[in-house]
Amino acid sequence: MAEPASAPAGQMCVTVVASVGPGSAVEWTGFLPQGATVADALAASGLADTAPELFVPVPLCGVWGRVVDPAQVLRDQDRVELYRPLTVDPKVARRERFARQGARSTGLFARQRPGGKSGY
Repeated sequence: MAEPASAPAGQMCVTVVASVGPGSAVEWTGFLPQGATVADALAASGLADTAPELFVPVPLCGVWGRVVDPAQVLRDQDRVELYRPLTVDPKVARRERFARQGARSTGLFARQRPGGKSGY
């Protein structure tokens, strides 16, 4: 990945990243005026045209992995992330995966010593 260019006077460099599907991401890097918000960065990136499903009803976004409000003011070199909504509850997915795999092939029981007792 290339090092971001230095920002012109009175502006800051911001990167916007969105996961538009499993295993694929779209990245936009641009310059915004000082005091720009997350909403300004999303509007400038043009991702609303590329992935409109991420903007309905209100986009879930974060800065460097922390969920923030679209009114959050950005700083130079911030990375704005646009998150897809979860389609499956992670707890339910884990339970279903455990039921499919069985107790013997998951977790601690997957690496049992030869001749060892169950659970060791």
